Amino acid sequence: MPAISFQAVSKSYAARRSGGSLLAVDRVSLDIEQGEFFGLLGPNGAGKTTLISMLAGLSRPTAGHVSVLGHDVQHDFASARRLVGMVPQELVFDPFFSVRETLQIQSGYFGVKNNGPWIDELLHSLGLTDKADSNMRQLSGGMKRRVLVAQALVHKPPVIVLDEPTAGVDVELRQTLWQFIARLNREDGHTVLLTTHYLEEAEALCGRIAMLKSGRVVALDTTSELLKAASSNVLRFKLDGELPQALRPRARVTGRVVQFPAQNAAEIEQCLSAVRQAGLQAQDVEIRKADLEDVFLEVMHQNTTGSLEEAPI
Repeated sequence: MPAISFQAVSKSYAARRSGGSLLAVDRVSLDIEQGEFFGLLGPNGAGKTTLISMLAGLSRPTAGHVSVLGHDVQHDFASARRLVGMVPQELVFDPFFSVRETLQIQSGYFGVKNNGPWIDELLHSLGLTDKADSNMRQLSGGMKRRVLVAQALVHKPPVIVLDEPTAGVDVELRQTLWQFIARLNREDGHTVLLTTHYLEEAEALCGRIAMLKSGRVVALDTTSELLKAASSNVLRFKLDGELPQALRPRARVTGRVVQFPAQNAAEIEQCLSAVRQAGLQAQDVEIRKADLEDVFLEVMHQNTTGSLEEAPI
């Protein structure tokens, strides 16, 4: 039995200006097995949060079915919701309680009593022990994010859903969070569904990944197979000056760092020659294997140009 199952799920919204409808999720079928660490990736507006909202029972599918460990999220909502720990994107909190009180109240929502030792473990594992008696209003954004994670885990759910959990937080929190979540997945067998824009996180943590574009699954495979399917290596160098116009369509530029897909040595020399002919000097030149970000951009580009109709990888 899958931990999470989306079966031919679609979701449309009324479009106020045109009077028609906007299709946010388009016939997504996807099973996430028990014990998986699964990544759900896509650009803004791809449908990731819409899928998660339907999984949490916050939004109803226009068509199809969503279930958690066999419990339909619409027809058996209470059972399905008890099985899921949800960490939302937004920092939502009650400003009138301390951190410990917040976790005790969250426990009560799920009928969990006398779980003080587990709350203490959550506080310790997420670096919140010294903030246990602090009012939620006194916490920084990163600390509030830690409390949201603790709230999601306080009833020990078998399925953990993390929707952009490290957006806008510091490196220390990211490391602390991933160490703890990875341990829950590895040692206790929790299923984890992660959405993130930090693709290096997804590459390091997720065993299998689905990529969404315009509400459809456009790639679905293990992380290792997605990386193997990358069409090229990557030429990377730093440049002081403006990249020649002829090279721009294929380049990925971040500040001074320029990256190109490179199939072979001839392509590498052609690119560097064009840089030299423009009177520029490539610095810190290196060739590296394609990473998940390269694969993601390639998949999104293929889908945009129409050559990628279904999950091809």
